[in-house]
Amino acid sequence: MRYADCTRAIDNVVMPKSCLLLQLRPEQAASDQEYHAILDAGGLTPAEVVRVEMNHGMPDLDLDDYWAVIVGGGPSNISYPEDRKYDYQRIFEPELRKLLIEVVRRDFPYLGACYGLSVLAEALGGQVSTEKYGESPGATTIELTGDADADPLLRGLPDAFRAFVGHKESCQDVPPGATLLAGSEGCPVQAVRVGEHVYATQFHPELDGEGLALRIEIYRHDGYFDPAEADYLTELGHREHITVPQEILRRFVARYRG
Repeated sequence: MRYADCTRAIDNVVMPKSCLLLQLRPEQAASDQEYHAILDAGGLTPAEVVRVEMNHGMPDLDLDDYWAVIVGGGPSNISYPEDRKYDYQRIFEPELRKLLIEVVRRDFPYLGACYGLSVLAEALGGQVSTEKYGESPGATTIELTGDADADPLLRGLPDAFRAFVGHKESCQDVPPGATLLAGSEGCPVQAVRVGEHVYATQFHPELDGEGLALRIEIYRHDGYFDPAEADYLTELGHREHITVPQEILRRFVARYRG
């Protein structure tokens, strides 16, 4: 069954497929904010999305039940040694790796953000590390590469645009088999495509100033920034008018929704 066949049969009843959203934020307020931001930016309704909060467990998943997979960000770092990982991370991560290997093999529609890029890069055999290219929460300027000119999600967008970031680990180079679509001065791998339908960004395509402010407060003491700078970073975020990343998410949904 191809991803474009946007129905599934259950007990002889034809049911519409859904978008699978995999989240890994144990802080409920942060998880809820990410969920609603993805719905809003993507133009999705709750009925179109199957939401899995992986910190509560990882169910058996069949890609044929979905028209796309979205993996968001969170405090987990895939490059950490096992003894530094959260208990829930050690449970969901092996299953998520298997799913990503299948996504890549099938060239199944996928959009990863932040951690969603890290887990994809690792599945491709790329190097993800905290050694270089971490970014404090806030806006940065993303620059598209020449390969973005013909890409269905990126063509016609400004060559440079602002987006919100915030991460400790990042790709140390372009993952094997991936095409670099965007970078930035502080982090050279900001967006990639694998095959024709597998995408991931280091920046957060769903995030606006209000969402950034909430995450800054929630993760104030998690080592992303000096806690004394929280109010300043929040103020800077509110000064930004971020629109292009949300357009990328909207285009992803429009392309694969069916």
